[in-house]
Amino acid sequence: MSEAIAYYPGCSGLGTSKEYDTSTRAVCAALGLSLVDIPDWSCCGSSPAHTKDHVLSAALAARNLQLVSDMGLKAAATPCPSCLTNLRTANHRCEAAPFKAKVDKLLDDPYAGGVNAVSVLQALTEMVGLDAVKSAVRTPLKGLKVACYYGCIMNRPPELMAFDDCENPMAMDNILAAMGAEVVPFPLKVECCGASYGIPRPDVVAKLSGKLLDVAQSVGADMVAVACPLCQMNLDLRQGQINRAGGTNYRMPVPYFTQLMAVALNIADEDIGFGKLCVDPRPVLSKALAVAD
Repeated sequence: MSEAIAYYPGCSGLGTSKEYDTSTRAVCAALGLSLVDIPDWSCCGSSPAHTKDHVLSAALAARNLQLVSDMGLKAAATPCPSCLTNLRTANHRCEAAPFKAKVDKLLDDPYAGGVNAVSVLQALTEMVGLDAVKSAVRTPLKGLKVACYYGCIMNRPPELMAFDDCENPMAMDNILAAMGAEVVPFPLKVECCGASYGIPRPDVVAKLSGKLLDVAQSVGADMVAVACPLCQMNLDLRQGQINRAGGTNYRMPVPYFTQLMAVALNIADEDIGFGKLCVDPRPVLSKALAVAD
């Protein structure tokens, strides 16, 4: 199999979530999914832009979608749910001619439309498939208990995101199960972690993210797999803040799902990037795999 899709890493993919980007690229390459970088891509506006101006927010996203169209491709994959939301929202709003006219005035080249945006998780599910994923496994994640956390916007609102079940998504569960992991039932898989409230209201993030870690621990998870840079930051980087606020002592690894896939595919350590995480998953991962052997 050799399929190609445009790749939009998003700003965090080149900075705070570099390990998500490198593991995503390596996993897709190993599975025969060609990620084609978008030349001269720019920020999509992420979380802040739409709070200021919906037209500007859509224009920032539409510029990148038009670059994909210029590449002769009809779809783009992004690892970041926030970027995905912006790209898909721009497409949706530009279906209204009056709104699109305002967007086009801000662009060098009017957006031609017709470019779909999907998550990397969706691309792996639909373009690669579980059978191919399973057959590519070299080191099964047998013995590892994982809680899959999707965050609150990966699949919602369902009429916009149009992928998986909005209340009980299973795509990540299915992929990691195909990799040999034991995916534990996680009832909070689409609950909010506090998102960008980490700076203005760290107390809110401590409460919401603490609840997620508490439930993950209570269901027996060794780690929480994520698909969102902001969720990963709140659950991993802020784990010390959560512990201080709640009097807890969590040491729960929070890797990206692509990092766990990379382990199962025997991808090089430098592409997996576990060293960039605050709570290192390697001791727990090594212990779980050793017990399974």
